[in-house]
Amino acid sequence: MTSAGDLGDFRTSYLGEVEELLAAANAQLLAIDASLRKGESNVRAVRELFRALHTIKGLSAMVGVEPVVAITHRMESALRATDRANGRLPLPAIDVLLRGVRMVEQHVSAYADDGAPPVTPPGLLDALDALEPGAAPTAVTNEVALDLEPAVAKALAAFELDELARGVREGRRAVRVDFAPSSERAAAGLTITTVREQVGGLGEIVKVVPLSVPATATAPGGIAFALLLLTAASDEALARAAGVGVEAVRPLAAARAPAPEAPAVVDLLEPDPHEQDVHRRGAMRVDVGRLDEAMESLAALIVSRARLGRELAALTARGVDVRDLALALQDDSRRIRDLRSSILRIRMVPVAEALERLRLVVRGLRRASGKLVRLDLDAGQVECDKAVADRVFPAVVHLVRNAVDHAIEAPAERRQRGKPEEASVRVACVARSNTQLELTVSDDGRGVDRERVARRASRPVPEGDAALLHLLCLAGLSTRAEASTTSGRGMGMDIVRRIVVEELGGELLLRTERGAGTTFTLRVPLTLAVVEAFAFECAEQRFLVPLATVDEIVEVDPGRVAYGPSPRSAGARGLVGVMERRGSAIPVVDLDAALGFGARRSPALRALVVRRDGDVIAFAVDRMLGQHEVVVRPLTDPLLKVTGVAGAADLGDGRPTLVLDLVALRVRLGLGPAGSRGVR
Repeated sequence: MTSAGDLGDFRTSYLGEVEELLAAANAQLLAIDASLRKGESNVRAVRELFRALHTIKGLSAMVGVEPVVAITHRMESALRATDRANGRLPLPAIDVLLRGVRMVEQHVSAYADDGAPPVTPPGLLDALDALEPGAAPTAVTNEVALDLEPAVAKALAAFELDELARGVREGRRAVRVDFAPSSERAAAGLTITTVREQVGGLGEIVKVVPLSVPATATAPGGIAFALLLLTAASDEALARAAGVGVEAVRPLAAARAPAPEAPAVVDLLEPDPHEQDVHRRGAMRVDVGRLDEAMESLAALIVSRARLGRELAALTARGVDVRDLALALQDDSRRIRDLRSSILRIRMVPVAEALERLRLVVRGLRRASGKLVRLDLDAGQVECDKAVADRVFPAVVHLVRNAVDHAIEAPAERRQRGKPEEASVRVACVARSNTQLELTVSDDGRGVDRERVARRASRPVPEGDAALLHLLCLAGLSTRAEASTTSGRGMGMDIVRRIVVEELGGELLLRTERGAGTTFTLRVPLTLAVVEAFAFECAEQRFLVPLATVDEIVEVDPGRVAYGPSPRSAGARGLVGVMERRGSAIPVVDLDAALGFGARRSPALRALVVRRDGDVIAFAVDRMLGQHEVVVRPLTDPLLKVTGVAGAADLGDGRPTLVLDLVALRVRLGLGPAGSRGVR
């Protein structure tokens, strides 16, 4: 076992755990902020925030992200003083602490990307120091002598030495625990990650120092870790937690009786045993890259299953008895479906966790705009693929920002209109089916001014909400005369459309009423990995269409389809006709002609019915080939991207099969709602 390998494994664990801790820190800061605005204190939130920051500091010190250590140490100092004041922080301190958390996020992001670390503004460090008088890092005093070898002492910052000395003065023991990774210990579940967690449960880890040592039987990898901590536990208990002999535990300084005037801050450092985070037992973090690898292997299995199915059909056509093979293939198909469900469940994340970050967004917008805004989140227990959650979140942020900037009135204007001074922005999420997610972003503001939007776009006033949405999504369009720090550049809605419609293959809808409010609806797939699709044939070419986009498949009576002049944008005569469907006339598109294959050689007997924005349209095809489970590969090359083609898939014969986006194709042909080109 090499040092690089062990530290590399810990790096993945570090990034995963710090991401969770930063989310928790933001949530606790918002909870403290809400309590302070009600004139209340929130001691529990202060202590939970302290613990999150303290763990971030320890982990960051272990991997060498020293700027994070410096920032979180200053934040800890401020929270120590807050605990002495029964959890009361001045409101301006919340802003400083939030800036500190954002700076930590930037450093962690740079570390994850192996990029150059950002420069921490000196003003931020000064502001954090000012939160507690005398909280700036100071050199250790001579009151406590610490027994540290030069290699360890050199790795400690002045404030870490001071922290060890302060802990000894408060009556705790300063102890060093040595742990050397080995293959035998790793097989027994003892890694530096597990040891840090187990030892950390017995005290406060100040720093974990990696040391280069000669390779021996006890340290075969040539690396060891010195865990420096403050604790009240015995040497035997620490040795058991680290999986080492008691000789690997040695004191750094003897405990002293705490001074009578010393403030009691032990509660922050020693969590209440009844408040332990027991729900994390039995859980583990998995790198997303490993899940992607598992999904790639699943995709290969799905293609192999399709290939076996084709070969089995060929053998059956030749009269070969393949009953046993058919049963084996059916069993294999069931197992692959179960494996697919298991992998997708692992990839699923609660939508509510992703949306919680919106509270920070709204808090910043509220302060920047001076408007009174309340954010209501309602996601229930809905889950979606992490890849979908990561992609759709920026779109939701843009919609929330637009709601506060453009739709919500100032308090005085709301009073004049008879509305509550505090406006409401609501973000809700439901699962419409086992394949689709629906997000809504609504507000109770002034609604969209159609005339103003039309003037800014130099277009006629749109009649319906679909046409209005098309104008709002035009690149470069903004209803603001001047750009602000949050909006006015004409990019927000265009980005929303691009993410929802083009990247995720979803649907974007708008409903607005002047003076009452606006609602945006985003319908996106729960996962982008494996989809159910219909296979069909046009002009002897095979195509696929996602099952979720098809309303139904109908029989076509060729004698009752009337073709006439097509819209100018749709092309040649005979492309678009009309057919009867349950007593109503609906447009029918000859897909052969729409795809450029020319006139149909034989009458169409089937049509795929697609419904979007309340409109129904049918696409006539030559014949249906059945339903398949496929892995869609997006066409990322700009030279290959064509409106109406979502990607390609392999049905087992080695030939790529194009996956069509019939909704986008409808708009491309100019057959969508008036003025809605480019928006589904």
